Amino acid sequence: QVVLVESGGGLVQAGGSLRLSCAASGLTFGSSAMGWFRQAPGKEREVVAVINWSGSYTYYVDSVKGRFTISRDNAKNTVYLQMNSLKPEDTAVYYCSARREGVTRTRAVDYDYWGQGTQVTVSS
Repeated sequence: QVVLVESGGGLVQAGGSLRLSCAASGLTFGSSAMGWFRQAPGKEREVVAVINWSGSYTYYVDSVKGRFTISRDNAKNTVYLQMNSLKPEDTAVYYCSARREGVTRTRAVDYDYWGQGTQVTVSS
């Protein structure tokens, strides 16, 4: 059974930082592409950042480029999302996701496993 557990969300003021973590179990983590998605109230789930199996390739949605950094530690079966210079529009539930394959995709439908999500709220 694959389990993804996110942590690190919370309430922060605009301009602040948070680091999200996602601990994975039950899958061959070192062979899996990982992604962070978010969903704000009334909006569709959107990709934030993805990373391939080795960490050699990353993708970011334009709205977070230069502010967010995705990384992974295959020895710890954990993927991270460092979020700096947070804005109110970053407020959403953030979800960790995993693919069975090591190649990244940017559509939510292409991810096989999902965490429960962690709330990030940025106040103005």
